[in-house]
Amino acid sequence: MKLTGERPMQGETPDSLLALHAAGYREVHERIDAGRFLDVGCGLGDESVGFTGGGRFVVGVDYDPETAAQAVSTHRSSGLRALCGDGSKIGVRGDAFDYVCSSHLIEHFVEPEMHVREVSRVLDPGGTAFFLTPNKPADFENPYHVYLFTPEDLRSMLGRHFGTVEVHGLDANELAKADFEQRRAMAQKLLRLDPFGLRHKLPRNAFVWLHATGRRFAYRYTNTSQVGGESGITESDFFLTDAIDPTTLVLFAVCRDPLD
Repeated sequence: MKLTGERPMQGETPDSLLALHAAGYREVHERIDAGRFLDVGCGLGDESVGFTGGGRFVVGVDYDPETAAQAVSTHRSSGLRALCGDGSKIGVRGDAFDYVCSSHLIEHFVEPEMHVREVSRVLDPGGTAFFLTPNKPADFENPYHVYLFTPEDLRSMLGRHFGTVEVHGLDANELAKADFEQRRAMAQKLLRLDPFGLRHKLPRNAFVWLHATGRRFAYRYTNTSQVGGESGITESDFFLTDAIDPTTLVLFAVCRDPLD
């Protein structure tokens, strides 16, 4: 599987990012019971598979055919099902799932409201949806992240499609935050090589290629102490909070009473 730097991959993605994603899924897991569970943007299914068992029917969705196929191939024995599909037009009937998770996906849509509407549509009237997305002021420059949210922006958009919306923060202790700050500093040094912002004048495909290439270099040659468990950072270093500030890493929304 090609490393883009955006899709979490064991042994390639820095420990802090893997742990951040795992902590988000942990918080989702603590808020669900038996039932039909849909993970939109499941990637390789390494987190989705954790929801199998416990009386749950688990389906993952990923836009990339190869990724969806590998998720099934790797986790079929655990009962994970996966399909290739677009998160802005999910190919399942309405009211089909008791729980829907959208983890670090909504920020990838130029028009994210289409994704929110689809999640609301496929959610059972008595179900719960979860949206996890970077907190705008804390996010790094990333060409894959085309629509970033403040807590107020996220609450407003979700409120147009769900009757009940809670927005919390997913934050980290000093150890994990220091790791993020270290990588942010590295990124800022690289950005200083482009003082005139020429990267933003490139065709989007070229900008994405440049970013992915830079990440592959950073992950494989400069992050040797930050991957494979070497950093010591785990999901236990992340916690949910209602005290959201500009340094809070991720927004964690819980939505009920779908309106679509």
